[in-house]
Amino acid sequence: MLDVGRPPFTHIGASDRARHTPRLADFRTDDKTRLMSMVVIRGAVRVFDIALIFILGFAVAAFYVDEPTIAGNTYYMAAIVMTAVVTVAAFDMLGLYSQACFTSFIRQAPRLLLAWTAAFALLLAAVFFFKVGHEFSRVWFATWYAVGAAVLLIDRLVVASFVRRWTRQGRIYRRAAIYGSGTISEKLLHELEDDVDADIRITGIFDDRGDDRVARIVAGYPHLGGLKELEAFARSSRLDMVIVALPITAEQRVNEVTRALAVLPAEVKLPARSTELRFTADTYSRVGNVAMIDLLEKPIADWGSVAKWMFDKIVGGLALLALAPLMLVVAAAIKLDSRGPVLFRQKRYGYNNQLVEVFKFRSMYTDRCDVNAAKLVTKDDPRVTRVGRFIRKTSIDELPQLFNVILGNLSLVGPRPHALEAKAAGSLYDKVVDGYFARHKVKPGITGWAQINGWRGETDTPEKILKRVEHDIYYIENWSLLLDVYILLKTPFALLKSENAY
Repeated sequence: MLDVGRPPFTHIGASDRARHTPRLADFRTDDKTRLMSMVVIRGAVRVFDIALIFILGFAVAAFYVDEPTIAGNTYYMAAIVMTAVVTVAAFDMLGLYSQACFTSFIRQAPRLLLAWTAAFALLLAAVFFFKVGHEFSRVWFATWYAVGAAVLLIDRLVVASFVRRWTRQGRIYRRAAIYGSGTISEKLLHELEDDVDADIRITGIFDDRGDDRVARIVAGYPHLGGLKELEAFARSSRLDMVIVALPITAEQRVNEVTRALAVLPAEVKLPARSTELRFTADTYSRVGNVAMIDLLEKPIADWGSVAKWMFDKIVGGLALLALAPLMLVVAAAIKLDSRGPVLFRQKRYGYNNQLVEVFKFRSMYTDRCDVNAAKLVTKDDPRVTRVGRFIRKTSIDELPQLFNVILGNLSLVGPRPHALEAKAAGSLYDKVVDGYFARHKVKPGITGWAQINGWRGETDTPEKILKRVEHDIYYIENWSLLLDVYILLKTPFALLKSENAY
């Protein structure tokens, strides 16, 4: 079974293969821990290192040097900034921002002291050649060097402890599945096992060929089923990457598999060895040292996900404070208009097709509420209250979803979450739109690209849901923080065009 405490690969030893009969249930896990991007961790540690070195240099100078203000001293400020930048560059050259170094303090310490010493040697050399030694305090040099070395070592000891803990929790390694069980797959597995820098855990092998053509154990890893089982696996646990280990000459099959996997919030890659063609180095991405061709990218990853999270929390929190008086007035109006609770809770599809509970102001009579939205609201619908007609028309009923943004179930901007039994022309949405669930590759939002382009409200024809999904996919593939800001600014104007909202 997959165990986050084990090495990166869930490998079944030769002695176990004869008696082991793998089942999907054996390897499925309810682990919902989110991946911590190494890109973000490396970037954050770099920024922290620069800030720490700068603060230490400035603090020692401010404490010891007899100057009215160190901030106004060009020599000291230039020396501090230069030393911080050069030190971090030296850390980078010596591999101190690699995952392997992060996990081992013993491996980091000598390199760190070497880089810190080299940076100071370069600073002293610059001071000597520019003949500005009289502008600096020698005690400041010595104190900053000694204190900096000690603090940087303590800093890396803390970083190593955190990274080791995140590794044990399975938050550092990307979890990957391989589709295809042929020669390409076996060679790929051996390459990844031999590569100590590979940052993935293989959870299993998937292949749609029959049992007579696929062994239960492939190169030491369990065969867990076909594409349907792969999708179910990805829905029930975190899956960050799928490697399609098929020859590129099987173009039709590769295309079919890629289209099927496009609904998952995971990277999809093809091993470079699957083709004899060789491209420029920029064409490939790498898993450890293994070259891959990107078929599908994971949307809103690394720093993008950090920026979007911060944007949601800050802007969502401010919006909740600003709109609180209006929400209180609406709550009072709902209470006075009809019996029942102010808020209406509804299960909807969220990120990775998981169910989330969405808050709305109640707009229907309590005994006529349709939790699953089996029947969409139409014009002059008798189930809607007097206050409900107004708040639905203006989308004020959506304001409590700001609580969902703060709780983390929704984003401010994204594909709108649909109810479980929402239909277009009598058919469930996923039956009308091929690849419908690809819109669940990111968190749903309170507003979105489809809404500001007029595709909101009733979906009484297939075209309306097709257009809505088309716009949702466009948003996912073209996301940027500026696009989110643009959509938020356009939303109030889009609400004025409410001919499709009832």
